[in-house]
Amino acid sequence: MTSYPADVPARSGCPVSGGRVPLYGPEFTADPAGIYERLRRNGPTAPVELAPGVNATLVVGYDAALEVLRNPTTFPRDGRRWQRNTPADCPTLPVMGYRPTCLMSDGDAHARLRRAITDSAAKVDPNMVRARVEATAEMLIAGFAADGEVNLLAKYALALPLWVFNYLHGCPPELGERLMTGMSRIVDVVDPEKSNEDLTAALRELVALKRREPGPDITSWMMAHPARLTDEEMLHQLFIILGAVTQHETNLIANALRLLLSDDRFGGDLAGGSLQVEDALDEVLWTDPPMANLSVTFPTEDVSFAGVVLPADQPVVISYAAANTDPTFGAEHRAGNRAHLTWGVGPHACPVQGTARLIASIAIEKLLDGLPDMELAVPAEELQWRPGPFFRSLTALPVRFTPLTTRGGTAVSVPSWAKLTPRALPSQPVEQAPPRKGWKNAITRWWRGQ
Repeated sequence: MTSYPADVPARSGCPVSGGRVPLYGPEFTADPAGIYERLRRNGPTAPVELAPGVNATLVVGYDAALEVLRNPTTFPRDGRRWQRNTPADCPTLPVMGYRPTCLMSDGDAHARLRRAITDSAAKVDPNMVRARVEATAEMLIAGFAADGEVNLLAKYALALPLWVFNYLHGCPPELGERLMTGMSRIVDVVDPEKSNEDLTAALRELVALKRREPGPDITSWMMAHPARLTDEEMLHQLFIILGAVTQHETNLIANALRLLLSDDRFGGDLAGGSLQVEDALDEVLWTDPPMANLSVTFPTEDVSFAGVVLPADQPVVISYAAANTDPTFGAEHRAGNRAHLTWGVGPHACPVQGTARLIASIAIEKLLDGLPDMELAVPAEELQWRPGPFFRSLTALPVRFTPLTTRGGTAVSVPSWAKLTPRALPSQPVEQAPPRKGWKNAITRWWRGQ
């Protein structure tokens, strides 16, 4: 039985000297699929380095990933014991460090926090979500339709989910932009401590705003939930929701658009091709998932697993990108096949995956309908990817198209938002839980692993 100590190579034959494969740097960013393929040759798990000095075990096999995700008793999400022995300036700490969220909790604590999110999100009418996404898409397209070119990543794939988040959570747009910027810098491991402070400050403002002015929105409903979340807990649940919106949803839209515009299988007239859009989403969720490596777990004792010994209190990370493409699973036919692991499985599976896919599908269809001759402005192989081990995300998605104002002289109009005011959300009584004194100091405590 091979052992995976924190700082000693676990298997011979790993593709880099020293045994640990870096999930960062130019080689990984340029060809993560090639790295995953090489890792799988040594078994369903592999010793990796998430950032300089940050060691972990990466689960690259499909069956092994299922076993970890379905077994929170052996593989709990609470990493505070690991965090106590981790330097405060660890570059991945803002993503991997413990927060009192449903994603990083287990048992009753997990169930309580998850219910607050799922029950509140369930109050939103799916028809209202569809109408909001369609109107937002039309507004954004109208903003650049006359230009003939645009960076779809910034102006559409990122902007649309953020607008929807702001609306559903009662967040002013200018505050939403600060939230998005802070989250992006954290995921990219850019000045992580400062980025975390900026994001935390913005989240505090949103929580304080909804305490003062509750409304018919998900944030207010979470505050009024019988779980009676404290301000600290509210802040951290909003953190994971925002991460899903600005990273997972944005990357899903952008990666699917890249595939539709670059892959010959989706060639021809894309306008109105709802089946093509759904097929492209399936393909991306299988082969290029927006959340590549995450769902970190921390065994509380040494665990014999898949032929190795995983050391206690050391991170075990699920590679959705590697597990989905595991050749032993043999999922060659991906269209309509939802057996991929991208949304997670088990108790920590994404609670709103249906809504997330709906938003992406509508956003893409509206764009293709509105700009049917759109094409990439650069060769697909020249598109650049953001660094970092966690998400698969482009730095930009430049496209060109015939400016709408030249098509028969038709003017472009921005749709009215009057029909989509917050009153369209179902009205619910809001009974606020009292704020907890001293909650702001909790940010420092969880950062230090206390």
